[in-house]
Amino acid sequence: MSLFQLINKGEHQQQDFKYCINDSKKIAKSLVAFANTNGGRLLIGVKDNGKIVGIKSDEEFYMVEAAAKIYSKPTISFLTKQWHVNGKTVLDIWIDPSNEKPHFAKDENGKWLAYIRKDDENLLAHKIQIEVWKKQKSKQGIYFTYSDNEKYLIRFLQENRFISFSKFIRQAHISRKKAEDILSNFVVMGVIDIHTENNGTRFCLNKNFLDTELNLFTINEI
Repeated sequence: MSLFQLINKGEHQQQDFKYCINDSKKIAKSLVAFANTNGGRLLIGVKDNGKIVGIKSDEEFYMVEAAAKIYSKPTISFLTKQWHVNGKTVLDIWIDPSNEKPHFAKDENGKWLAYIRKDDENLLAHKIQIEVWKKQKSKQGIYFTYSDNEKYLIRFLQENRFISFSKFIRQAHISRKKAEDILSNFVVMGVIDIHTENNGTRFCLNKNFLDTELNLFTINEI
């Protein structure tokens, strides 16, 4: 695929345009978001409207390298190539989806934050998502009991499309820690899905979780 074909697709879940790089921390945010989601491409030297302006020097590469190695934790691997068009150079950075999630980016205040990629935006990952990644990496598996709190969540989502983290805490009258554990367990098990948007994060039943399985889940204890 040519550079023009890539640009014509615009910015999306796996592609972002950068006019230039003047802050490695901001680039780390994009690298982390791609690594934590489905991977993606940064085209540096391209404006948001798709106009090719090119990069000025090799400095952009070194700033990406700093973003990946210094301002990302764990460090992020990337592939790079250069496109040369009409005397201008576009730096193409590709990040594979990571097996080491969660990755964190260091912000301007020195705080390490995790991000995900949603459509053409980098969004702050919810604490439940971070807990899910950690549990998915754990060799110990998860400890799960099907108590009244778990049953309440399933029944609520059978009758309502979504529930937020704070609403689950209020409705079930449980601690934040307990709510985190229940929600993250259900996401890891594939029972519920986590949806993060600009206006917040919500949870819903997994559409691939069959009704018959859900009925058994509701009746039987695990």
